Amino acid sequence: MIQLLVVDGDLSAARFVRRALEARGFRVISTADGLEGVRSAQLQHPSVVLLSADLPGVSTDALVAALLIDDPKRAVIVLGPPTSVSERVLGLFPGSVDFLPKPFGLADLLARVRIRTAQRAVADATPDPNYLVSGDLRLDLRQRRLTSSTRSVDLSQREFALIRHLLRHRGRVCTRSELFTHVWGYAYDPGSNVVDVTIARLRAKLYDLHIETVRNVGYSLREA
Repeated sequence: MIQLLVVDGDLSAARFVRRALEARGFRVISTADGLEGVRSAQLQHPSVVLLSADLPGVSTDALVAALLIDDPKRAVIVLGPPTSVSERVLGLFPGSVDFLPKPFGLADLLARVRIRTAQRAVADATPDPNYLVSGDLRLDLRQRRLTSSTRSVDLSQREFALIRHLLRHRGRVCTRSELFTHVWGYAYDPGSNVVDVTIARLRAKLYDLHIETVRNVGYSLREA
């Protein structure tokens, strides 16, 4: 199911939009706070964000930039005039921002949402080289950030290299020797527990990370 995020301090308007979209088969999450909206986007990965241009406490420019840096394939529909977003930000993310001035008609909103979700479906058919994805699990290869449906965490260099290897080989067992060689870059030492310690740190950071232990062999990242 396609997921959308509504960020609007007008609770009555947000409720109306949410109900209209849900009635047409979209999954919708909503918040009245801009910064909370960015955090929700990082965790829930909505395809399209409906962002009010009159949220207090933070500029629309900053929110648009944060939402698109997190996911360059995401579309942001700003509920407000085109002047609410600077040309500098629009230049950084060409084609990713749309505008729907308030007050708007439901037909206009639905048309823009359908166009943007269709565009996202096409974009998703082409893998983004900056991410490794398995179900709700997503590894940002540029920022060394691992995100699941519940949390988003930054990784150390070794944690990043380890989960990257497991993601690239998800569904099969990676031996301790293999992980030792590819992540640490030197010959396997059977007396070292560095692989097990790093796996434990990853599990502690992201408790819904499904890394299975294969006794006396190694580890496997479960296919989503």
